Parts: sequence; structure tokens; C-alpha cells
Amino acid sequence: MQTAIPIFEGFTALDAIGPYEVLQRLPDAEVVFCAPEAGEYRTDNGMLGVLADRSFDQVPAPDIVLVPGGFGSRKLIEHPNAYTEWLLAVDAGTKYTTSVCTGSLVLAAAGLLEGIEATTHWAAREILAALGAVPVAERVVQRGKIVTAAGVSSGIDMALRLVELLEGERAAQAAQLGIEYDPDPPHTTGSPESSPDELVAAVR
Repeated sequence: MQTAIPIFEGFTALDAIGPYEVLQRLPDAEVVFCAPEAGEYRTDNGMLGVLADRSFDQVPAPDIVLVPGGFGSRKLIEHPNAYTEWLLAVDAGTKYTTSVCTGSLVLAAAGLLEGIEATTHWAAREILAALGAVPVAERVVQRGKIVTAAGVSSGIDMALRLVELLEGERAAQAAQLGIEYDPDPPHTTGSPESSPDELVAAVR
């Protein structure tokens, strides 16, 4: 079971690393970080480098694709590029094609979300709509083999959903327990719907 996580300059670390921690626990799992060329790619704050150990040419048929988001994703939606071309090619053979946060913008730019309900970071819903998808304000959205997650931390929820789809409820429960995923945030401002307008405006 090969999961491919395509990374790029300016991706958000938790978008990729959160799901990685879950999916690498699958039986016979192989999780690979890939890019047009192998090498180091920096996160959106420039402080963390992650190694893409394989090029796209070396990952021609992944079972799962998981596209992280981040400010760098904006450069991947402006015109056809190596990322959108690779996504379009490998999607034909995936069991699940997925994204976290603004990674869904890249899926949409590749033409994979046309007319499909999907989610993204709340501040990017209008961009997602402009790219042809139908944004919904949900944490994880599954439509067939397309699974999208909202902002950053929701990638963990989405990865646990994938484990359940692939290996069953007990496996997902075990993965959740294994990483002790038992969120208890100190505030209820985890979504724009539950936050005061002035806070939403400030964060936007």
C-alpha cells in the first residue's frame, strides 16, 4: 500500500506530517514524499526542510495520493505544471486521491474536483469554488474516492477516515489510540463558524 505525498516549496508541515503519522501505521505501508525532482523542500515559514526522496517519475502508480496545502500551493494553480500533470496521470489508478487544507486547490487545478463537493481551509473556499469545485464547510468530505480535509489539523481526521475505509473501524481506532489523538483544545475557536467576527477578520 503506497501513499504518495507530493511536497513543494511553501507547503504546511502538519498538512503532510500529521497524516503521515497515521498512514505509516497501515499494514505493509509505504509512505513516500515526492516532488518533480528529489531533494529538500522548505515549509511555508522556511524553517523546516523535508526531503522528497523520490521524483514523480519514480512514483508512477501510488495507491493513495495525499496533497498537502500551504501558501506555496497558490503557485501550483495558476497554470498547468508538473504537479497538476502528475496528479491527473496517477489519479486514474489510485484507490483514494486526497488533500489537506489548500491541497484541494491543487486537485481542483488538475481538473479532479470539477462539480464535486470538497473542503479546504476556510479562508480559501472562494478560490476553491472559482476552480470548479463545490466548497462545503465540513472537516472531512468524501465523495467517491476523492477525500478532502479542511485546514491543517483536519488532516489527522482525514487520515483516520482513510484507515477505516482501507482496514476497518478497529484498525482506525487502534491508529487513533496509538497516536493518542484525543483533542481537548483550550478554546472553541477552531472554525470561523464558532469564532467571533473580529477574530475571523484578524486571522484572514
